[in-house]
Amino acid sequence: MEKKFPLPPFTLETAKEKIQLAEDAWNSQNPEKVSMAYTVDSEWRNRNVFVNGREEIVAFLAKKWEKELDYKLKKEYWAHTDNRIAVRFEYEYRNKEGKWFRAYGNENWEFDENGLMAKRYASINDLEIDEADRHV
Repeated sequence: MEKKFPLPPFTLETAKEKIQLAEDAWNSQNPEKVSMAYTVDSEWRNRNVFVNGREEIVAFLAKKWEKELDYKLKKEYWAHTDNRIAVRFEYEYRNKEGKWFRAYGNENWEFDENGLMAKRYASINDLEIDEADRHV
């Protein structure tokens, strides 16, 4: 059976470790690598898009990173319980026209007993910024 450490139930330390692992994976911009942290039937809500399963996760992320250039993400601990973690995040990216954006949001994560994320619900808002205002 596939396991992704640390496993639930989470402590403050292991929740923060899980968050850092997620941040590192997303900053790799490797859809296949990112997808391996999720269950094969993982459920996502990302803004107004619903994604189900690893195959759809890979396709969604590949499309995302084709449009969001120079992507850089920072996640921060918000709260946790036994098998759930909540984070706040922000990331910056440039679109193909050269405009910069900062996206702010919150994510709620639920993990299975093997440490794979079964559910990810993300609420995200984008703000156009000047390149000089970047800070991520």
